[in-house]
Amino acid sequence: MLRFFLVLLAPFLLGAQIQKIEPPFWWEGMNDTSLMITIYGENISKYSISSEKLDIVKTIVLENPNYIFVYLDLKDVAFGQYSLFLSKKGKSDIKINYELKKRIKNSSDRKGYDSSDFIYLIMPDRFANGDPSNDSHPDLFDKHDRSEPYGRHGGDLQGIIDNLDYIEELGVTAIWNTPVFESNDIQSSYHMYAGTDVYKIDRRFGSNKKYRELSYQLKKRGMKLIMDYVLNHWGLNHYMVVDSPTKDWINSWDSYTNTSHNKEIFSDPYASKIDLKETTQGWFTESMPDLNQNQPQFLKYLKQNAIWWIEFADLSGFRVDTYPYNSLSGVTEWTESIMDEYPNFSIVAESWVMNPLNISYWQRDSPIAKINDFNSNVTHVKDFALYGAVNDMYVEKTPWWDQKMSKIFKVLQNDFVYSNKENIIIFLENHDTPRINSIAPDFGDFKILMTLLSTLRGVPQTYYGTEINMKGNNRLNGDPDVRRDFPGGWHDDKRNAFTKNGRSKIENEYYNFSSFLFNWRKNQTAIHKGKMMHYRPIEDVYVYFRYDKTSSVMVILNASDEKRNIDFSRFSERIKKNKLFFDVFDQKNILIEKQLEVSAKTPIILTFKTPL
Repeated sequence: MLRFFLVLLAPFLLGAQIQKIEPPFWWEGMNDTSLMITIYGENISKYSISSEKLDIVKTIVLENPNYIFVYLDLKDVAFGQYSLFLSKKGKSDIKINYELKKRIKNSSDRKGYDSSDFIYLIMPDRFANGDPSNDSHPDLFDKHDRSEPYGRHGGDLQGIIDNLDYIEELGVTAIWNTPVFESNDIQSSYHMYAGTDVYKIDRRFGSNKKYRELSYQLKKRGMKLIMDYVLNHWGLNHYMVVDSPTKDWINSWDSYTNTSHNKEIFSDPYASKIDLKETTQGWFTESMPDLNQNQPQFLKYLKQNAIWWIEFADLSGFRVDTYPYNSLSGVTEWTESIMDEYPNFSIVAESWVMNPLNISYWQRDSPIAKINDFNSNVTHVKDFALYGAVNDMYVEKTPWWDQKMSKIFKVLQNDFVYSNKENIIIFLENHDTPRINSIAPDFGDFKILMTLLSTLRGVPQTYYGTEINMKGNNRLNGDPDVRRDFPGGWHDDKRNAFTKNGRSKIENEYYNFSSFLFNWRKNQTAIHKGKMMHYRPIEDVYVYFRYDKTSSVMVILNASDEKRNIDFSRFSERIKKNKLFFDVFDQKNILIEKQLEVSAKTPIILTFKTPL
């Protein structure tokens, strides 16, 4: 296996035997002044390491002689070019030039995403093909084939950059791309969750430079870039999997063992050790080896890799895939190392659990996790409970004694379990779920759900194409059905839905409603940081208020199939004697004496000055 990589990585040789140096460079002035450089090459451990100007604290050689881990102390070391020397028997055989770069000004103070943001989730391979020349690459197995649902379709970073006007006009403020690291799987690599080089952007997407350009172009627009970071598993063709530094680098079993997906186990007072082991050390799939974050050099490697990308690409946040599947101590230490370096950075832990108690467990200062004397230090969690309630509204038949909107109401009644209700990512769908436009195909339902998404507590996230009524159901037709190509993202597409003229009438209705709502939300401080009061749904009409010291927002969601007359005296606690309101969708003032008629499947947003 090693000889395969010697040929594959030959263009990167820095000496007779060196094939990899990671991180490829670093920065001066980091809060943590320690740096571990990983040097990889055939029998490289036979060499000793020295430097004239860098303080080498120690070198570590593990079971595999093809690795040396060099620990440096960079305290008071200025940016510039430095040298490491590899020698045998006192003879200097190999010189390594290593660069310390100057940091971005105020890099440690960077601001993450928060409840004033609106996140747009993109699967790059399926969004837009801006550079057809990189659709395939000779060094990467999976080739371009747009006719194959599980194949590479050619979407790339340039395609996203080319359509930033569209994304900005929609009203979102941050982009979360599914992973963009190299994923050299033989087939179905388009989803990118099996990385094979975590210091390199997949060349079918572009380059590291192109990724940094995307971040730069977003920053120019006042927008943010969120990286999808996979800490739990890599792909089989990563060089550290093919030729592992130690036997315990990857979690191994006597025979293949899949993870049990028992994500609630950490708060389970009756959990067994074998169940815990199967959850955290079982493999996600047979093509995704499970990483051992308890191995000290590996954990240091993973910490540095995450920080390298934050610094290099000027990132605003991470979405961490399959967070509970990692070693609990390892993933917590990894998170803390990032937050120590960037105190205002944002990290959301993906924990696909449906109970708010289990979701809360992973949020910083969780009152639930305190029971176990645990604190993840993760800033954000994903509200799968709300997602599940929305899904149940349209997939499961609601019994006669209940109401659809009560499912939402009951989820929010559990918000007391969160340490920070603003730091919850709320969503209706993502790349792993049925599209909401297939679950709830009526435009009235869409308007209600997008209004809900835009006005509840937390950070809203939508999925590319939802705003133009893209559909798909992976429960019926497999994952590619919810990962369809955005129409107009390819030069030979028959129409271009990135433009008004390229969209159908119904697509423009969906887009116009979404764009208006998202852009309105940008300036609503009562939505971003305000308090909430809600009222028990009656006849499937859910009413709630978001308010701060200066303004109030009243949201009325009639999810029923009939028009309803809303008695405003019921809401006197929030309205007081106020009778004059501004109708956000109709853009006009309205006087409401006692009642308001609301059409079937219709949302209404009213604003007024917060009463004293």
